[in-house]
Amino acid sequence: MAKSPIKIRILGAGPAGLYAGYRLKRLLPSSDIMIVEQNPQDVTFGFGVVLSAQGLQFLAGDDPELVQAISSGLEAWEDIEVRVGGDRVRIDGIGFTAIARLELLRILHAKVREVGLQPIYGKSLGDLSQFRNADLVIGADGVNSLVRNEHKEAFGTKVENLTNWFAWFGAARPFDALTQTFLETEEGPFNAHHYRYSKTHSTFLVETTADNFERLGLQKFSEEESRLFSQKLFTQVLEGANLLTNRSIWRQFPKITNERWSHKNMVLVGDALRTAHYSIGSGTRLALEDVQALIGAIAGTNGDIPSALALYEERRKPIVNKLLSAAAQSAEWYEHFDQRMKLPPLEFAHEYISRSGRVDPDRLVLTCPQFAQDYMNWKKIADRGPGG
Repeated sequence: MAKSPIKIRILGAGPAGLYAGYRLKRLLPSSDIMIVEQNPQDVTFGFGVVLSAQGLQFLAGDDPELVQAISSGLEAWEDIEVRVGGDRVRIDGIGFTAIARLELLRILHAKVREVGLQPIYGKSLGDLSQFRNADLVIGADGVNSLVRNEHKEAFGTKVENLTNWFAWFGAARPFDALTQTFLETEEGPFNAHHYRYSKTHSTFLVETTADNFERLGLQKFSEEESRLFSQKLFTQVLEGANLLTNRSIWRQFPKITNERWSHKNMVLVGDALRTAHYSIGSGTRLALEDVQALIGAIAGTNGDIPSALALYEERRKPIVNKLLSAAAQSAEWYEHFDQRMKLPPLEFAHEYISRSGRVDPDRLVLTCPQFAQDYMNWKKIADRGPGG
């Protein structure tokens, strides 16, 4: 390990930033680490965070105590429910877990305090000049990353907005599965991604096409008007529950990539590095795994930061690129969800579960045996046609 103390500055006290501070202080106890966050403590945007069982197992390999702490607050389910055209189709075997984002941050903040760190909250930086003498600057500062934006050309940054518009709400009720509801309404086509993250509350993301967004003039709606509008659209799904807001403004998903992951003493992790479409529910998992890979590279190079940053990218990039390919395919499917709603419910659900390319026919049979059987039975009858 490095012989002399090193100075590390982390921008962002979201899951990635807090986890980075915690892991680095454990790895390099004598290091000078500072975590800087522009928002006040306990202020977070969004509602629930999805974490797959596979992702938690991956983290547990290096930090079983942290995963145990997270697991105590998780909600878990085994099915996905697709609702389209008044029908409900269950897809078995797709297990997920979720936790309130604020609860996850509290767990990570407690871990940070355990190693003697106290993030600086409510500090907005105009530039990175005060960090020039740091040995390592970690950009864990999200989609609007200062670290990335100050050096776009050096990182090879590319930002492309998808066409659909979405607003992120909460719902004051739980759902028993991760549910995808697709509606053709008098107001046009809409879909909602909703899943519980606590015993009483759920995430509720509402999405529509660009054409429909413009036609309805949703860009002129206030946050409260958008909440009431969406609540009315999905009143049957909500069954009397209210939607909740937390900076629930209409936006387009920014597809962010960087050709290079580090520049000089700076490195990117999480959404500062790249975004994965919300439809695959892997943003937080990817961020934590980025940090885990970065820590592993620093440990593997005896604290030689330039070598560690190169190793981090070399090892991690192929893994991330594979997942980003799946996320891009999933996003493309959602960009045209309104056209696919004309399909029969089981065909629509089959397209949905196959959309990212990660679930081929063989894996479908192994992972979702009941749905695979239901689909094959329907397909045989459909292929025979009327009177067949």
